[in-house]
Amino acid sequence: MGLVFETRLSDSPWVESVWTCRSDQVTEMTSVATETWGLVFWEQQGVPSAAVTGPEVATSTAPVPEGADFVGIQFAVGTSLRAVTATALVDSGIVLPDVTARGFWLDGDRWETPRVDDAEALVERIVGHGVVVRDALVADTLRGLTPAITERTLERRFRAATGLTRGAVRQIERARTAALLLSAGDAPGDVIDKLGYYDEPHLARALRRFVGRTAGQLREGGSGAIALDLAQRTTS
Repeated sequence: MGLVFETRLSDSPWVESVWTCRSDQVTEMTSVATETWGLVFWEQQGVPSAAVTGPEVATSTAPVPEGADFVGIQFAVGTSLRAVTATALVDSGIVLPDVTARGFWLDGDRWETPRVDDAEALVERIVGHGVVVRDALVADTLRGLTPAITERTLERRFRAATGLTRGAVRQIERARTAALLLSAGDAPGDVIDKLGYYDEPHLARALRRFVGRTAGQLREGGSGAIALDLAQRTTS
């Protein structure tokens, strides 16, 4: 069956989305580039685990614990962990210690392991303790606002908050959106028009680099397990 995802967007300014996943009869997946970092919790054969996941700048093949159930929190662009530099998490992650079904350690404190319905409550608690911080200017810039700072300063703020350049954040976000639109049945030409790609070769290069699928594979489905909820709705 592969990876069975369910994803919901969040109303929290600190959280991009909350997702669940079940891995059935699959041991590896296509990992899709992502501009955000996250917390992921999973249980396999009764053994709980948790990790911090970092942004990924390109697609790759990654192992999957078979028969595991996951709950994940993807944080909004502009948020970061107080205790870890954003650049240290790019294409990397941190396996968290001493995880039980009830709790996990993060930034020197123990926290209650969340369920999918109370993920935002956990985020509110760790934000309140300063474990997660946010550069609102980064988020405002992505929404189209023009900050009263120099381009050099803005680029430095993006790297400090995300570990990535502003251009990389936009490219990855656009490619993920393109994948969702194509999997929902949009024609490549429509996706090019909606998202501002130059032409089909430009779209194809972005999909190959960031998603690991062609436009045809996304529209047809199949081609193996992929770390993306292709049923997720997008309004982009």
